[in-house]
Amino acid sequence: MTSFKNHDSWLDRELYPFQHKYLTLKNGTMHYVDEGQGPILLFVHGTPTWSFLYRDLIKELSSRFRCIAIDHLGFGLSESPAKFSGKPEDHASNLVEFMTRLDLKDVSMVVHDFGGPIGLGAALTQPNRISNIVLFNTWLWATNQNPNALKIDKLINGWLGRTLYLNFNFSAKVLLKKGFSDAGRLSRNVHQHYIKPFPDKASRMSLLNIAKALVGSSDWYQSQWQELHHLEDKNWLIVWGTADEFITQEYLKTWQKRLPKAQVETLDCGHFVQEEKTGEVLQLMQKFLDKHV
Repeated sequence: MTSFKNHDSWLDRELYPFQHKYLTLKNGTMHYVDEGQGPILLFVHGTPTWSFLYRDLIKELSSRFRCIAIDHLGFGLSESPAKFSGKPEDHASNLVEFMTRLDLKDVSMVVHDFGGPIGLGAALTQPNRISNIVLFNTWLWATNQNPNALKIDKLINGWLGRTLYLNFNFSAKVLLKKGFSDAGRLSRNVHQHYIKPFPDKASRMSLLNIAKALVGSSDWYQSQWQELHHLEDKNWLIVWGTADEFITQEYLKTWQKRLPKAQVETLDCGHFVQEEKTGEVLQLMQKFLDKHV
């Protein structure tokens, strides 16, 4: 059984005024937006977000760039195939197929949260397609020794975690809100656009599956980390929310050690940098792209 989310009743077309596009992949049909013309910016989201996270960046940058933002299968307005694993490595394979089918070249890839390992995992299979990388709070290394990750993993794989995720939409309703340093930056209307894509238990399996992969895919993350030298010669912009309570500044130090030539900018905000510091993010991205594109 597969399903699409009915977005006609809740999608605010002023907030998200983009044309809907769909591409049928081997694992299911992916929704994406493709706005503007010029050099390509490819936006890759994490959980429990979707392309909506990047809406304000797309509105502004599409005047100069071709902005492509996907919704992973099971997220946003994409299909939710019941048999799809939902693991980051399989989302990465979907993204590889997407990039190949659209023959995307000279791409500036923008990644965040689980979109980091997904996007970079895809980029590592086709490094010649990638020119620049903009990275928000994320990781790409083993998680199975991280105490916080292990604590979350124990919860997620128990009955309580499953109940919270599937019965109460805990990821979108509660965890997303906790990811904001300034809760005032998350309006009720915007929050609803992260809640509504997951109206029932079946649609929330994608959230549970990717949460299980925080530690469950640890070996795969580490294998990608060991291959990162294939992307180290790209131009990197790292924009980091320093008040992120889970993907903390310790993660940033790991990135800085591995990518000493990367441009690093810190902002006083939580995990969802694109929501809390939209104007600052736009300025940083525009300056970076002016220099490298």
